[in-house]
Amino acid sequence: MNDKIKVGDLEFVKYIDGSEIDAAVERVAAKVNEEYKNDIPLILVTLNGAIMFAADLLKKLTVTCQVTCVKLASYAGTQTTNEVKNVIGLTEDLKDRRVLIIEDIVDTGTTYEYLWNLLHEKGVKDVKIATMTFKEDAYKKPYPVDFPGIVIQNKFVVGRGLDYNGLGRNLVHIYQVVK
Repeated sequence: MNDKIKVGDLEFVKYIDGSEIDAAVERVAAKVNEEYKNDIPLILVTLNGAIMFAADLLKKLTVTCQVTCVKLASYAGTQTTNEVKNVIGLTEDLKDRRVLIIEDIVDTGTTYEYLWNLLHEKGVKDVKIATMTFKEDAYKKPYPVDFPGIVIQNKFVVGRGLDYNGLGRNLVHIYQVVK
């Protein structure tokens, strides 16, 4: 197991072991199963980053659910652009549906806020979010982060779906940038 890696032109050090992420997935799944035991939620996976967390999480869900994806982008390199580009939109009828957003990371909350507003405009019953990682110190939005997997420092990370310019998503562990 390599503690230091290079992704693109940046160096990273191992920050969160894959086994810790797996345990967080189990905890989040248990809470989601309890929350939706009497409902059929629409699970909204944000691509590309959340694909690995969503795949792990969905395998642990025992509730009946519908799954769809939306592709949004708000990062350029290691910095947020504070703007969201809706690349692939929603096609489902959302009126009176319970929606669970699956994210790889919530930091500034820009993407979450965009989705929250979009989903409420479409008449959803409620919106909750499950995220693999949560940068609590960076988050300044008023919307609750319902099911955080792991609270992390406000530093740039890659692995387990998180990327640097499209690279590093396939890593089993999460790595933090070395400055």
